[in-house]
Amino acid sequence: METEEESGSPNLLKLLDIAKDFIGKPDFCFCMDSGAFNYDQLWCTSSLRGVVIVELTVEFGITGYHSGEVGGIIPETFRVIRALLDRVDNSATGMVADEFQVEIPQWARDEAVFMANLSGAEMHSKYDYHEGCKPMDSDKLNEMYLNNTWRPNLSITGAAGLPDVAIAGNVCRASTSVKLSMRLPPSANPAECEAKLTKLLTENVPHNAKVTVKGGHAGQGWCMKEMAPWLSTAVKKAGSDFYNGRDTGTYGMGGSIPFLAELDRMYPDTTILALGLIGPKANAHAPNECINLTYAK
Repeated sequence: METEEESGSPNLLKLLDIAKDFIGKPDFCFCMDSGAFNYDQLWCTSSLRGVVIVELTVEFGITGYHSGEVGGIIPETFRVIRALLDRVDNSATGMVADEFQVEIPQWARDEAVFMANLSGAEMHSKYDYHEGCKPMDSDKLNEMYLNNTWRPNLSITGAAGLPDVAIAGNVCRASTSVKLSMRLPPSANPAECEAKLTKLLTENVPHNAKVTVKGGHAGQGWCMKEMAPWLSTAVKKAGSDFYNGRDTGTYGMGGSIPFLAELDRMYPDTTILALGLIGPKANAHAPNECINLTYAK
């Protein structure tokens, strides 16, 4: 039973190493922290993305200055950040630079077609967004699925150096910081991606502004091993029996559980099955996080 996943599981591998003689070589490992596309059938996770998290800070002036006095002389640090981030992902399309892309396997492309046909517009409509907004690739659902499971994606999850708009004055601020969270393809090497990201953010910086990149976290993605025929049959039958004939499904999750890749390395002969509870309206890690207790049971 793991209870520290939200803080990055820093101690779990050490504990497993201490207990290795007691644990031995497990035949199976079941993860209950992955996803469920809906609550009408049993779901197994076919893949999970990796992740790289860094903090980017751009500085120029030693202190803040009146924006009218220095505008056109002292570069605005937010603008420099905008320029640096455009190297990483296209601000018009949201697509991450080619350096972070991988060749998508055919089985994942086949899975994308299956999931697009199964879900239809529910692939995006199950999330709450403002009327009139158009999700990415909503007219190509198989590409939307691959965007979410096999392509990298960048999110800005935090910022510093920006006062609240209610108290913001006419000041060219001394620095701007942002926290970057990049989801990586399941097969990408996170250490290599972190190095590529740092290189893009720190070389040939506009106006030679001072840039600091602090590495925070890099986690490996994961793909499910092919199940033994008897196990695949048993899982499918169990799901069908419980859910009144509904087929057991497999699909990729856009999130990350780097611990599964670590378990794969620690127990290479163990079959790992990732099942999960993160389904519609679960809103994991966000306000009003909510587990469907009936499905969990």
